[in-house]
Amino acid sequence: MRKASKYFYASALAPGSHAFRLIATVFMQITYSRIIHLSQIIDRNIPLWPGDPPVEFMTVADIADDGYYLRSFSLGEHSATHINAPNSFVTTGVGIDDYPAESLVLSAVVIDICEVAINYPDYALSIADILTWEEKYGEIDSGSLVLLYTGWQHKWTDRNAFFNQDAQGIMHFPGFSRDATQFLLKERHIAGVGIDTHGVDPGQDQSFTTNRLVLAQQGIVLENLTNLDQLPPKGSTLAIAILRLRGGSGSPVGVLAFVP
Repeated sequence: MRKASKYFYASALAPGSHAFRLIATVFMQITYSRIIHLSQIIDRNIPLWPGDPPVEFMTVADIADDGYYLRSFSLGEHSATHINAPNSFVTTGVGIDDYPAESLVLSAVVIDICEVAINYPDYALSIADILTWEEKYGEIDSGSLVLLYTGWQHKWTDRNAFFNQDAQGIMHFPGFSRDATQFLLKERHIAGVGIDTHGVDPGQDQSFTTNRLVLAQQGIVLENLTNLDQLPPKGSTLAIAILRLRGGSGSPVGVLAFVP
């Protein structure tokens, strides 16, 4: 068992009309036996939300001509594994550069809905699902990040399967229901949500309900995660490395899971 060399404060924004920070800040020492990447590899052929800019790389210098290798790259703020910022949905919301460092180190729980999602791609996590999970693993701690493992991470290399669009262009993939999101925010005081699909909202929800509810509290929203099958239901600590883009509506992120 390895231990991190320092202590971290993991805090979250509590639900409330003024989006104040959770009063109870959790003082944690990260202990772990292994570290897992939860971010997809960024490449030109990754699934991109319709209308998002393409991923581009351009060689600026190479070893043969310049003595070193350097590329420039560009991609959308909500491409690859990424975090959404409040200003992406809330006009008065802050940009990603305003997230304090301590809000980006969080305890995580994982709810697995793969078995039902494989047959019902439009499935939305319910309050009953949460309570069933809690019967096995205990009540979700306040300040936790709730990750939904749907199995969609395994579809990442097949854009058609990943978005699962019908003839009308409507996407079909699972996510969090409004009721479940409100329950998690109001009754469990979570710090945020994450998922292995391209949206924490089910593909059919074009109003982005869960995004709006969580980001109204300046909470965490992570999308396009991977390797969620390697995490235990509870006990992991996540470190989210954002790009501090000035006024950014989000940012591609490197997410590391410290697994006990």
